[in-house]
Formats: sequence, structure tokens, C-alpha cells
Amino acid sequence: MSRNPTRRAAELRDLIDYHAQRYYVLDEPEIPDAEYDKLFQELQALEAAFPELATPDSPTQRIIGAVLEGLQPVRHAVPMLSIETERDTSEAAARRFDARVRRALELADDAPPVAYSAELKFDGLALNLRYEAGVLVQAATRGDGETGEDVTHTINTIREIPKRLKGAAKTSVIEVRGEVYMRRDGFERLNEQQREKGEKTFVNPRNAAAGVVRQLDARIAAKRPLSFFAYGLGEVRDWSAPPTHSATLQALADFGVPVNAEREVVLGADGLVAYHARIGAQRDALPFDIDGVVYKVNQRALQERLGFKTREPRWALAHKYPAQEQLTLLRGIEVQVGRTGKLTPVAKLEPVFVGGTTVSNATLHNVFELRRKDVRIGDTVIVRRAGDVIPEVVGRVPGERQGHVPNFRMPRQCPVCGSAVMREKGGIDHRCTGGLFCAAQRKQALLHFAGRRAMDIEGLGDKLVDQLVDAGLIRTLPELYKLGVAKLTALERMGEKSAQNLVANLERSKQTTLQRFLYALGIRQVGESTARDLARHFGGIDRLMEACEEQLLEVPDVGPIVARSIHAFFDQPHNREVVEQLRAAGIAWDEHDGKAAQAGPQPLAGKTLVLTGTLPTLSRDEAKALIEAAGGKVSGSVSKKTHWVVAGDEAGSKLDKARELGVEVLDEAGLKALLEG
Repeated sequence: MSRNPTRRAAELRDLIDYHAQRYYVLDEPEIPDAEYDKLFQELQALEAAFPELATPDSPTQRIIGAVLEGLQPVRHAVPMLSIETERDTSEAAARRFDARVRRALELADDAPPVAYSAELKFDGLALNLRYEAGVLVQAATRGDGETGEDVTHTINTIREIPKRLKGAAKTSVIEVRGEVYMRRDGFERLNEQQREKGEKTFVNPRNAAAGVVRQLDARIAAKRPLSFFAYGLGEVRDWSAPPTHSATLQALADFGVPVNAEREVVLGADGLVAYHARIGAQRDALPFDIDGVVYKVNQRALQERLGFKTREPRWALAHKYPAQEQLTLLRGIEVQVGRTGKLTPVAKLEPVFVGGTTVSNATLHNVFELRRKDVRIGDTVIVRRAGDVIPEVVGRVPGERQGHVPNFRMPRQCPVCGSAVMREKGGIDHRCTGGLFCAAQRKQALLHFAGRRAMDIEGLGDKLVDQLVDAGLIRTLPELYKLGVAKLTALERMGEKSAQNLVANLERSKQTTLQRFLYALGIRQVGESTARDLARHFGGIDRLMEACEEQLLEVPDVGPIVARSIHAFFDQPHNREVVEQLRAAGIAWDEHDGKAAQAGPQPLAGKTLVLTGTLPTLSRDEAKALIEAAGGKVSGSVSKKTHWVVAGDEAGSKLDKARELGVEVLDEAGLKALLEG
């Protein structure tokens, strides 16, 4: 305890109010939940020891929140109260709650156990949905419990929330209360999109959801992956709620409102403990974040007997799990090279227990996000780990640094192979240009090289590539063609027949085309279409390897970024050496195959087509090959520049887009007529 409890209580109230404003109102927290909880618990302990310090405006006596400027206030007909939060994550907390309920109900020791409705504690934004005559008329946030914000415009974009309740047309009012949340996969996609655009990322799914709900522009909310689960009622008129909380949740589900299935009626303290343990064990496997479970006395009549204390019901408790965010020290920053050559800065941390495990490494994503968060070595940082998501540094704790600490800079050479590191103009990711040569990219390079649209080496899949690389049998692509039956049969689960088939497929793959070979090399930005254009333009590999960027720009549809990537690839001596070794291994093509293809009839030269649906006799690949052989280009999306859309059975949105833009639609017969000129 502080020597001056009055002064410390005032400090804590100011700190809690400040961080609550950052969390609840601005959706920009500066400290993790666990640190906020410590401040809150310290204030609670002070007020318990010195009751005169528990002022009416203390954060412990009220629900913290505010109406965001620009949103209209909504006065709740029935206050949206908070639930007491138990931060002791052990089973003792559940047993204490049950004992407290039994004492308040004056139950004898031998009386039957109390029935509880046990549910998940979602980590999102509390919401009140008001239905009149079964129709959704208003959605409001909790706010301070008495007054929230009208967010009907954004909530209308959440498809899961019904605009009309099933079978509730004769009810005057039913207010459904629940939580808006964001699934982890949607949150990861959203942050990845933010990074690609160079925009601010969100700290966690809860703040992402809250920020979206409170947007003034519903069009932004419509693009964000929000979901909803109901957990209770507000004002009700002309409808008799069931006698138990569990039956009420089922009634809401029958109305068509989303209610989470991981709910259960349990008996007594043992039931609460078992539920807390069961959900805790599967917490990481859930598709969304939870920070605990909630226990509610199931019988509504017993709830009324128990009543409230201050602004919290005595019949409910939120029992938390270990925090998924913690503070720790950033000791250093290292760079990892991924399978595709992407360089990622990785934080080396003072080990910290977070999300159920000890974390010593965490991703920093890219140098631009690192700079945006102003994270530097020596900082105290917030580390987040939720589910099976890779731990990440989401921010730093504001405070003065000791002396000047320079910004982290990405290396100019790959830390694995020493090749030059390049960032595409306008891009955010730094990449190793080593490609075929870089050990970090070896497995990915082999799989791409063997792909059906590349060298088409049947039998060379993920598991076999892993074995070949891990056993040290393959270090470079040319070594593929030195594999013999004896080496292959020595591998686990590789029979002699399979080994013979693979060797035969490797030999067969040596006869290919320049287009396939160029695509197989895995040059960044060079897909099948670009590989075809390069083969046609240069006609041979030697002319292409010697081409400067200006000469590459003469190739149709090759812009500055693609030209720079191709030139950077062939500018690396080790990549040129790999090409020469592959040719020495026997890989060959007609040096004029590209020119020959170009010299044939070109009825679709300069035309762009889009394929959608299933054609009667042609596969997607066959149709694409015919179009490209006729000089045409196949695009994946419909635009005003599209000349024709070829549609088969079960054509989807591309067909709708074509009709919307007035693009001519052909069937397979129409395509064949075009090909015949």
C-alpha cells in the first residue's frame, strides 16, 4: 500500500480514466488489458481498505464510456450494466462465486446445486438492438450504461443481424443485447490490407470491431468483416420472456438472432470449474477472441432475489483467462527470410508468458509498420498472441528513451545467401533476389519449378521436396536431374516403382518450351502470360538474359516494376549459373518456339478475354492456351477494356459484371468461331 492512500487513489483514478478513454472512446489503447486490470485492482484494493476513498465518480463505481463526436446519443430504456470481472484465473474463483450465491440465497449445505447458464465472454463491443413489431429500428452502443451511441447505419451492414425477427410481429418491443466482434481470420486479412496500403493497423480484433461500428461512414463498415452474438435482453414489451436465461437464449435463436453454440447449463461449483477448464482448453481453436467465460444464475426468479450491488448483478460473474497481451522489453531485431524471399523483421524479446505460452520472438511485419509504431530496440512493447496466430508486437508503451536510438534499417544483402535485397517501387515488402540460389527459398523454388504449368514433373510434391531438401540431396534445381533410383528409394516411404516413375518424369520434363521454362524459374512478377510474352519477344534465353530494362519495356504488358524484377534476377551471376546448369543437364526447347508461335495466325492479337464458368468440351487451361496461341490475352477480371467474356455453366459474378458494362458474352461455339478468324 502507498504511504498516502488518498494521493495514490487519485493517481489511479486519473490513470484509469486516461486509459479507459484511449480504449473505450478512441479505440487506441496504449497498454494491454492485463496492465489496465492491475491498475483497476489496485484501486479496488485501496477503496476496500479505505471505504471513504470510494467516491461516486470512481471508475470502480461506474461504466466507462462516452459518446463519440458526430454520433447521436441514445438513452437506454433499461441501463446496460457491466458484470463483475474475476481476474483470478484459477478454479478457486468459480468456487467462491458459487459459495457467495448460495449464501445470498440462504441455501443449506445439503440443498441441491444452483443451476447456472455458462457462456463465452466475447472480446468485442457491447450492442443493444431495438426491435419494434419485430423490425430492427435502432442499434446503440453501451456507452456509459445510461447513454450510448446510435450506430444503426453501420450495424445494418452486418448480414448476420436480422432486420426482422421471426414470429415477433405482435411484440411491441424486444431489445436484444449482445456483442459485435471480428473473427481472427477477418482481422488478419484486414490488417494485411492495411499494411499493403501503408495505412494504420489495428491492435486487436476488439478495437478493430469497435472502430468500425463507430464509423460515421457506413460504406467503410460494409467492407469490414463484422459478426454478432446475442447474450441477453434489454427492454421487453408484449412478450413474456422464458423463466430461465438458457431458454431466453434459445428463444432469441428461434427469432433468427445469432447465439453462440458454446453455451451450457451447469450445476454448482463443479459445473462452473469444468466449463471454465473445457473452454480454456479449446480457446485457441475458436475462430474469434474470448477473454473469459460468463456465469449467470439460470433461474430468472433467483436472479431477482439476488438483485444488484452498485451497478453489477450479484447473479453473474465474468471469469477471465490469462491475458493475450503483455508488456516486455524489445532486446533486438533480426531479419528472417521466408519461402518466397520476403524479408520480415522479427523482435527478439525478454521472454514473457502471453496467450498461454512463453514468447521470446514476435513478428514486426515490415519496416514501414515498424516505423509507424515507432518501435526501437530497448523499448517496452506490447506483445499479442491469440489462438494460433504468430505473436506480434502491436505497439510500444509511450515513454522517454535512454539516449538516441536509431531507426531499424533493412539489410541490403540477404542474411541467408548474400544476394541483393530489393523493394518494388510503391511496395512495402523487401525481398531477396537470390531466388533459385537462396537456401531459405529452396523448397518453394523446387515446388514451383515442378508445377503442372511449369516443368510438369509429376510425383514431386510437398512431402517429397521436404525429404529431398532436409536430407541434403537437393541444394539447387540442377541437382534434381542427378537423382537416381537408388538415392530415391533410400528415402522414407519411397518404393522402387515410385522412384522409377519420378526419374522417368524428370527425364520427360527435359523437353519443354521456353515459355514453361521461364515461368518455372520463379522470377518475381513473371506469371504464365508474361513468360509467354517474353518468349515471343526474345525467342531465346540468351537474348533475354542480356536484355537491359529499356529493352524489357518493349515487351507487351511489361511495365517498369516487372522489367526491374526480371533484370534484377538475371543480373545475379548465380541465377545465370543455374540456367546454364539446367541446360547442361539436358533441358531443351526450340530456341524459336516463341517466334514460331507468334508467326502463326493471330486472329485475337491485341484482344482481352475473360473465362467464367464451365465450358462443354474445353477445360479452362485448354481454352486459355487456344486464346493465347491466337494472340489473345486472358484476364482474371472484367473491365471496360475486356473485349469478350466467354461464359459456360455456373458462370458467376464475372458474367454479371460483363452485362453491367455491356461487354459481349460468348459461349464455347462463339469462342471457336473467333479462333477460326
